[in-house]
Amino acid sequence: MAVSRTRLIELIGLDEPAVELVSAATTTHADYAVETLVLRLGDTKVRGLLTRPLNPAGRLPAILYGHSHGGGYAIGAAELLDGRDYLVDPLGPVFARAGYVTLAIDMPVFGERSDVSESAAAKALLWMGKSLFGQMLSDHAAALTYLAGRTDVDPDRIGAFGISMGSTLSYWLAAMDTRLKAVAHLCCFADQRTMIELGAHDGHGIYMMVPGLLAQTDAGPIAALIAPRPQLVCIGQADHLTPPLAVARAWADLEPAYAAAPDNLQLISEPGIGHRETQTSRAAMLAFFANHL
Repeated sequence: MAVSRTRLIELIGLDEPAVELVSAATTTHADYAVETLVLRLGDTKVRGLLTRPLNPAGRLPAILYGHSHGGGYAIGAAELLDGRDYLVDPLGPVFARAGYVTLAIDMPVFGERSDVSESAAAKALLWMGKSLFGQMLSDHAAALTYLAGRTDVDPDRIGAFGISMGSTLSYWLAAMDTRLKAVAHLCCFADQRTMIELGAHDGHGIYMMVPGLLAQTDAGPIAALIAPRPQLVCIGQADHLTPPLAVARAWADLEPAYAAAPDNLQLISEPGIGHRETQTSRAAMLAFFANHL
């Protein structure tokens, strides 16, 4: 079911808060730098972690990093530096060495914002006709505004990356915000109606429940709004969050949107692979960004 960008923004309740840099502290490593940021998003102070090359020459390409869930409420943006057990290794240093400025912020209920449970936050917002995912996406958009405004970033070369929850953050925001010029997302692209059919939808956290969404659209048509901007989809065929039937139906909705630019859409589908990044998907992702940013 096709949906317009304007209608998707209404369904999500995207409401980007004003963003302001409160403080920044830089730590230098042998071949990259880490900035620990405090950003004010509306009335809320939020931790951001940023990696970059040591001595940037001019404006650089950048990546907005959506951290994952995995029940790691205390982790949040620290995933950029510390990694997760389903990542090959931490991506912050990898992206910096490859020449990117990369930013991750703590999503609501994660990292330094984990003072309230996912359940409590989601239920309160659902009662008000909103969603926790709408709040996350709004904050992610504000992080993008900060990233695009940095003097070391080329605002015309910003991409998005994420695995699991970060995958959905990345491609849903790219569907709504054309400032993202390329998106690579891992381990969470699947038709949600099919997930319900298969009884697989309960693998998602309550954060992802958006009231009324499936009455009007689904994963494939959302991702189709990114076209013709470059998009890389990576899934494991043994992943409980990307059952083959659900991926096939989502892909059937997505692929036609790239009829005029087929080279801008790529699928990595690995047999026997569960909910994790692999060396194959890592290599494909790095090549994708090198080609498109």
